[in-house]
Amino acid sequence: MNLRDLSEIRRRLNPDKRYPSLLCGCYVDHIGNPITSFAVPVATLYETENEKYMALFKKVLSGQIGQTLTPIAFPTESDRLLLKIRDTGMRDEEAVQTLFTRLIAGIRAEHPDMQSVEDAQNAENWLILLLQDQLDVRKRDVNGEIDHENSDGSFSYFLCAICPVKQDKPALKYVPSDGMFHERASDWLAGAPAMGFLFPLYEDGAADVNTLLFYSRNINDAHEAFLKAAFNVDAVMPATEQTETFQSLLAQTLGTECSLNVVQEMHEVVSELIEEQQKDKEAEPLMLSKQDVARVLTDGGVSPEKVEAFQDGYDKTFGAGTVLPAVNVVAPKQFKVELPSVSIKVDPKQADILETRVIDGRSYLLIPIEGDIAVNGQPVFAQDK
Repeated sequence: MNLRDLSEIRRRLNPDKRYPSLLCGCYVDHIGNPITSFAVPVATLYETENEKYMALFKKVLSGQIGQTLTPIAFPTESDRLLLKIRDTGMRDEEAVQTLFTRLIAGIRAEHPDMQSVEDAQNAENWLILLLQDQLDVRKRDVNGEIDHENSDGSFSYFLCAICPVKQDKPALKYVPSDGMFHERASDWLAGAPAMGFLFPLYEDGAADVNTLLFYSRNINDAHEAFLKAAFNVDAVMPATEQTETFQSLLAQTLGTECSLNVVQEMHEVVSELIEEQQKDKEAEPLMLSKQDVARVLTDGGVSPEKVEAFQDGYDKTFGAGTVLPAVNVVAPKQFKVELPSVSIKVDPKQADILETRVIDGRSYLLIPIEGDIAVNGQPVFAQDK
């Protein structure tokens, strides 16, 4: 799913337009007991309410694919249920309730029974929201411009947002009628979605009904237990874990050849590829195979034996044929050098100014001085010994 497709669906969530047709919800307590459920046409919502609902669903489509957003394929039995909900415009109450039951099971898998009365008192309730919509897929000319007069068909989909609901604390509130502050009881307030999904996946105007786009607010949390219980699928390794695992693999397989120069080369080459890919809004997010990384390592001067060791380790770690989002291999906008007592941030486009050297048997990190120097904002000057 490319940036243009994602942006097109996000634009549908403009509260002023009221494009989506139906909103369904299920509110459950911390142990999964349904408190209430509802279905309401979006057109009947008050303006301020609609704005808040649309803001929650926009969150489910926020972030980068490969980090907060992950395409996930799922088994046929889940496929049939989601397809039925999609094809009936969420108006099959039995199918919607079946989905709510599965999602509640997923929530319960992540949040088992409380171990104490205090845990139960502080536990979160959950609000599950579903939003139905259908957009016309417009034709585009050779320049990619939309033809607003003609349509290639339609794309029907629904969004799911799963929001924690927390109880705020009692407080004093101002009552204008008597000019006094009086006690306000605590309320249950819905927060930003912790997870959610888009079904089906949108690919250049077509529907991939075998895949959903899963959202996790926390890139360190793949929601493995939730996905297994709700859809019987395995979670994808979280973005942060992918990055850490890749870095460990490089260090272990390259050994002393994992030098500053090699890492600089990797960062520069991959960052340029990401930047070039992002210029084209119709391009899919850049993915890297082990062969792609091996070529960068070879060009960076790593020996054939170490490159082969990396490729073998890659297969064992990530699986043969696995590709990784390029943004999880390098951070394009960041180049940070860390020592036990020093941390240095460098403009990624200037990372090649750094150099390592061994002088009189001791390793040094060298940074040429170009321009003024400041320490905690205080201008200082270099001195000769």
